[in-house]
Amino acid sequence: MMSRFYSAIIPLYNRPDEIEELLESLTQQSYTHFEVVIIEDGSTKDAREIVSKFSDKLRIQYHVKENGGQGFARNVGFELAKGDYFVIFDSDAIIPVHYFQAVEDYLNNRYVDAFGGPDAAHSSFTSMQKAISYSMTSLFTTGGIRGREKHVGQFHPRSFNMGLSRKVYEKVGGFAITRMGEDIEFSIRIINNGFKTTLIPNAFIYHKRRTSLSQFYKQLHFFGRARINIWRFYASELKPVHMLPAFFVLGVWGWLLSYFLFNPLFIAGAVFFAIYYTAIFLDSSIQNKSAKIGLISIFTSFVQLYAYGIGFFTELKTKILKG
Repeated sequence: MMSRFYSAIIPLYNRPDEIEELLESLTQQSYTHFEVVIIEDGSTKDAREIVSKFSDKLRIQYHVKENGGQGFARNVGFELAKGDYFVIFDSDAIIPVHYFQAVEDYLNNRYVDAFGGPDAAHSSFTSMQKAISYSMTSLFTTGGIRGREKHVGQFHPRSFNMGLSRKVYEKVGGFAITRMGEDIEFSIRIINNGFKTTLIPNAFIYHKRRTSLSQFYKQLHFFGRARINIWRFYASELKPVHMLPAFFVLGVWGWLLSYFLFNPLFIAGAVFFAIYYTAIFLDSSIQNKSAKIGLISIFTSFVQLYAYGIGFFTELKTKILKG
């Protein structure tokens, strides 16, 4: 079987501590035929010293550019990469020891030109991070399709954990936009150019995500806006499932209004929410083996849906006003 040379491409902006943990995890890979390409995207706190500590442990390229956003930083990484196959990671990730071996084994058996992998919570993560991870992958919030083989249409790899062949880059080019759903837009172009994409379930990473509810709210609000931004490019990519958080927001507002207009409806809504969030509490508690994480998951799950829905409406309003 062939042995591919991979290029791990990591955009970095003011996260020197995070990149150290990521690089340390890469030194422990069972499959070692890869390089690391770090693009410092105009950071005011650069990671040059930290990266240099790994120069004798990993094949590393370190490049500094003016700030332009993570999409365009990845494009610089594509240009510098020497690999047959490119793998993109977010800097707030820890890579399990088996990752590259899992990718290599999968591609040797069922080759595809682009893939994505799931994210998971590491045992060292805080309770908040584990609750956020649950909310982003739960059947009760995302329908369980994020990082699963079930999804709407062909699988769209996401840039926190995404791979593509050099052939894809040569034909499709890099990221066309640098933020607001840039990875979804990129995946759509990959698919539209005739390349097959897939999820590799065993190629998961530990994604640290945000560490507070306020940071999580801002992130999901941005995700909601990004979905409308993708609609600007591809009208057919706005599907009913993407609108569910917006309906959740309307449901919450309607329920609160019913307290003043029709009390029986308010009581019925209260019963529904009590059952819904009890199910989330129990499910998360069982999955994480912690009632504390289950309790926090009630709040993170609310934020996950509400912030996305508000972001969705915010960007939709902008789109309508601009025409």
